[in-house]
Amino acid sequence: MRTLMWKAALAMAIAAGLGVASSAAAQGPATAAEAEVRKVIADYNAAYERNDLDTYFKAFAPDLTQWFPSGRVDLPSYRASWTKTIQSGNRNDKVEVRDLRVQVGPSADTAVATYILRVTFRSAKGEVSTEDNQETDVLFKRNGAWTIVHVNYAPARKP
Repeated sequence: MRTLMWKAALAMAIAAGLGVASSAAAQGPATAAEAEVRKVIADYNAAYERNDLDTYFKAFAPDLTQWFPSGRVDLPSYRASWTKTIQSGNRNDKVEVRDLRVQVGPSADTAVATYILRVTFRSAKGEVSTEDNQETDVLFKRNGAWTIVHVNYAPARKP
């Protein structure tokens, strides 16, 4: 009887240990993926702040879809419009990511990042405005690199 109880206890301990190990393994890739996504969001918004169009647009997948207040926008249209804006003498002075939250998919190759993006913009005429925007970025890990495949960007409500 003691031997049977000892074997049962040992089996339960092993099963519990395997459960903890598999749980840690499951959290490992998700935690690493979250850190990678946070870096992508920080880097791409830093490029946006610097008005570094080449670096900024490299963050997006070629098949990017976006929802702006004006409607759906594809990457070529957005790139042309934003490039014209910057080349006309307008620029971002400051860009701040606030309240960033990242959700990573179960296979650690998809993620959703939501945050408030505070943008201080200076027009070519020198007029300065600051706006808070709600942004949601959907990212896929393709060929070992995270890319933004979808953006939803809209003005945030005033507090």
